[in-house]
Amino acid sequence: MNIRRHANATTTPKIRADIQSADLPVSVLVHELGLSEPTVRKGQKRENTHEASHPPHRLPTTLSPEEE
Repeated sequence: MNIRRHANATTTPKIRADIQSADLPVSVLVHELGLSEPTVRKGQKRENTHEASHPPHRLPTTLSPEEE
């Protein structure tokens, strides 16, 4: 399976699934996975494990007055 991760992503879908299914305390997961506490807490709250879309904030196009 070809996974395309965001450049700044610290977790993979497999790690997110492990976080969601774990019954361990957050402090133990932080130590075992080498992640920060906020990252583990976010992973526990997520509804799914796949990557979200990351479109650019501004599109690199300009419109002419006729196109607007």
